[in-house]
Amino acid sequence: MHQLSEPPILYFGTPVVLITTSNTDGTYNIAPISSIFWLGWRAIIGISAFSKTTENIRRTGECALNLPSVYQAAAVNRLALTTGTFPVPIGKAQKGYTYEAKKFDLAQLTPIQSETVSAPRVAECPVQMEAVMENLHGIAEDEEKQRGRLVTIELRIQRVYLDELILMEGNSNRVDPNKWRPLIMSFQQFYGLGEQVHVSTLSSISEDLYRSPDVERAKNFTKLVKPT
Repeated sequence: MHQLSEPPILYFGTPVVLITTSNTDGTYNIAPISSIFWLGWRAIIGISAFSKTTENIRRTGECALNLPSVYQAAAVNRLALTTGTFPVPIGKAQKGYTYEAKKFDLAQLTPIQSETVSAPRVAECPVQMEAVMENLHGIAEDEEKQRGRLVTIELRIQRVYLDELILMEGNSNRVDPNKWRPLIMSFQQFYGLGEQVHVSTLSSISEDLYRSPDVERAKNFTKLVKPT
């Protein structure tokens, strides 16, 4: 029997993403989020309007999305209660966040240069994507207490890098779901994926039929980030 409920949050399970951005002083910010979904080569993220990540994406129009596997859970956890914003926003201070300028060092992760954006990729993450911002929208603008506090950002992917260990044999453009073990956040706890529970009817459709025009657009993008 179902019971009427009022859970404070609705995080039923989404992949963790480490978003990297460039700061004004040439250093880098890295932040974990789990409010994200995908359509083709577009990603929609939900994030605080006051975060350093949001500030940097607004200014530069770009970022890198890095998906950790279950093996990077400890590194993600080291970032959990940190912010690159100083002073720490009141809402985050109330939750126990502290300011941290050198997040890569704290997380023990390695930044590597991207090809089309200034933000670095995270070497340890099996999935790395370079992205540019296409749109930004406020969330809950109808509610006075939330107005101006949350935003969604539409990101268009420019490059995708996949660890060969998670690829289907003989196909560099297909991820093998039996090899890929994304880190999942469910109600503030870390989980991984288990074994396949049932064959999906949708798997009979070729992934190529979902190929987005953004793929060709990304291939034709010639801007290169030069080392400084």
